[in-house]
Amino acid sequence: MNGPLDSGGDDGREHDGEELRGVPRIPSPRAAADDLHPDAYRPKEPAPPKTAGPPETTNGTTSVPEAAPDDCTQGTEGTEGTEGTEGTEGTAPHGPCPAEADDAGTHRPATHHAETPRPGAGGAAAVPSHKVLKSLLGAWALAACSAEETAAVEEHLGDCAPCADEALRLRDAVGLLHTDRDLDLDPMLRFRVLENCLGRRPARIPVPAWADPYDAETARLDALLQDIGEAEWHAPVRLKWFDGKGQVSRRTTVAGVIAHLLTVDGLVAGALGLDDPLGPHAPLPPTARTELFWDTAELPPTGAIREPWRDQSHTLIRTVSFAGGGLADTSVSYGAFAMPLRDALLDRAFECWIHADDIAEAVDYPYAPPSGAHLNRMIDLAARLLPAALAERRRAGLAGPPRHLVAAGSPGRSLHLEVEGSGGGSWYIALDSPAAVGCPDKSVAQVALDGVEFCKLVAGHVSPEDAAAGQDGDREAIRDVLFAVAALSRL
Repeated sequence: MNGPLDSGGDDGREHDGEELRGVPRIPSPRAAADDLHPDAYRPKEPAPPKTAGPPETTNGTTSVPEAAPDDCTQGTEGTEGTEGTEGTEGTAPHGPCPAEADDAGTHRPATHHAETPRPGAGGAAAVPSHKVLKSLLGAWALAACSAEETAAVEEHLGDCAPCADEALRLRDAVGLLHTDRDLDLDPMLRFRVLENCLGRRPARIPVPAWADPYDAETARLDALLQDIGEAEWHAPVRLKWFDGKGQVSRRTTVAGVIAHLLTVDGLVAGALGLDDPLGPHAPLPPTARTELFWDTAELPPTGAIREPWRDQSHTLIRTVSFAGGGLADTSVSYGAFAMPLRDALLDRAFECWIHADDIAEAVDYPYAPPSGAHLNRMIDLAARLLPAALAERRRAGLAGPPRHLVAAGSPGRSLHLEVEGSGGGSWYIALDSPAAVGCPDKSVAQVALDGVEFCKLVAGHVSPEDAAAGQDGDREAIRDVLFAVAALSRL
């Protein structure tokens, strides 16, 4: 193509029997050099029409030849007001012409075909028609109009409501074409959709409320795994926990973390009578189970580990859903301790979130904490486990001796744990006996922590000395409780 217009004539010549007469047109894409000459792509002015020849005289009457569409000429017969007298015939200059007389003697307005003035072509700039301005809306939304076209369109949008509405829709559509937006979905979107759906039509077989956190956290982790590439399954991940005296760590990969979750979730599967991924004779302690899987696997874990982990989590949710509330108190053994199924699934939800956060950090993926309601239940589980963890550290000589022993179920010396932020609340931790009951009247100390910070401490990702805590009261009690919180962590 040699010019900016593929068809339609650019010199005022006729095309398909019609002559283009100064109709504003949207220029098609042009070479970069044309951008330096705005008038280069505009059609040239049409050539002036030919002057009509001498009028023919028939029986003393002068007949004026019919003017061409672009002509604005009219013969002048004689002196004004005199009929049938030959006079001087002239041709009017181009431009608006007076009314023309038809054969019946009636008068009709003359049709004006003057060329529309253009900016830069001399004369005042004429406003393009509504049809032309509407056709420019798409280019305007893409910021592809010239300065003159942009000004004309924006002035028109202030006067034409339909075009203004269309322009807003086009501008919004253009916004969807941008690739620099964050395409990650809101982590709460799934729960809002499910809540709305269940509000309209409750599930025939609902998931028990105490299994909701596990269902939610496994689904969020699965969404993260779906987004990562094959190479990222081998990204290094450092797992951290607190062994009672200090922080320790173990290096693995993203696939190795999922293998760890698969093997420990197998404890819950075994308690429900489902297949254990390690077999019927596998050890119970979580660390031993994980080490066994890592050591006996023929090849390092890869992305293929996602399917068995996902299938197992779905099977667990289906099993407890079909069983209803009858399985909530089923005991799940971790080797050195046991907990009811309702707490075991909450513990698995907590570990799923913590390790999903480890994976997200390794692959540079944004990952939000659990919802406030689920986070509150996780914090509550840790608070209920603290008296036993503190007593175990005391037996190992890692905590101070009890000061005021009381009978089981009686109020005892307590620490007020205040957790702030989403999922926060207040708990009173019994200090001297795991069977005692914490209460405000017996409070001797207070610790304030952010909810996510507290959970990081429970997971062993933050050392007790570095925990950003507001502290007041008995310093020994505060230290013992913070270390007991960290001691809840494990591989």
